[in-house]
Amino acid sequence: MFQGLRFEEPMWLWAALVGPLVFYVVWRRERLRRAMVFPGASRAGRMKPGWRVRLRHLPAALAAIALVVCAVALARPQKGTLKENVTTQGVDIVVALDVSGSMAAEDFQPKNRLEVAKEVVSDFVKRRATDRIGLVVFAGRSLTKAPPTTDSAVLLRQLEDVQLDMLPDGTAIGSGLATSLGRLRRSKARSRVIVLVTDGSNNAGEIDPETATDIARAMEVRVYTVLVGRGGQVPMPVKMQDPHTGQVIKRTLPMEVDVDEALMKRIAERTGGESHLATDPDSLRKIFDRIDRLEKSEIKLTTFRRYRELFPPVLVAAAALLLAAGASWLSGLRVLPA
Repeated sequence: MFQGLRFEEPMWLWAALVGPLVFYVVWRRERLRRAMVFPGASRAGRMKPGWRVRLRHLPAALAAIALVVCAVALARPQKGTLKENVTTQGVDIVVALDVSGSMAAEDFQPKNRLEVAKEVVSDFVKRRATDRIGLVVFAGRSLTKAPPTTDSAVLLRQLEDVQLDMLPDGTAIGSGLATSLGRLRRSKARSRVIVLVTDGSNNAGEIDPETATDIARAMEVRVYTVLVGRGGQVPMPVKMQDPHTGQVIKRTLPMEVDVDEALMKRIAERTGGESHLATDPDSLRKIFDRIDRLEKSEIKLTTFRRYRELFPPVLVAAAALLLAAGASWLSGLRVLPA
């Protein structure tokens, strides 16, 4: 619903200029009259002006304001109400996000892999306001952070809470896929999608990735796989104890990380999705941009507009101002003609 103000006859607003013009003419005539020299003017100038003199411009000012308000009333101000009924054959999406220890790798400077992935997923969620999106995290086991929902605020808060070491370490890709499929099992959406974001190879969990892929294919769920970072040696923060002070310090050391790019390609190909490799923050954003373009929703929008007239009280106000101007003029608060 949208509420706003508009004028049905906006050309009448030009008439509002008459009010200031009238006041200027009256004020100008008085200035010219005061410029004339009268006998005894110097003695009168030393006298303090009374309240009638001080308020001599009040009738003209009230009349000028009344003309402005009257012009606004003639322009017919209206308060509009816009209602939109949205019918969508949306896409139900579950993002399966790897939170294993290797996601702490600092090759996506200035942040680690997980922090960059969270930022990109957050932008993706904000762009898809009409779709239901869920969030599953996995490491040594999997956990549902948010079932598919259109409440992006709740989903973004859950995403913000995602961190390393929240689950037992390991990379249970099969379990992450299985949990995501469970969240899509009762979905009636036109399209169902899983976006699998990981940086490793399957080394944990009770469900084999191949089995989870077969289930996804049977359910007609497309899986887009996003492999974050390359394998081999990557800079990894490691907590160590200083032998001299005994304090726990963090150092960045090169460590070996295994990836299974072939597995990611098989999962995507067998489910009708796509496989992508992100080697830096920019490429990761481009991958999610592509997924966003590929998985679009059909949205039908019906709009209703209603407007309520606001000019009656404005017209009453203009009449009241004119009456006040007339009353003050009759009471003697006026600029006498020259």
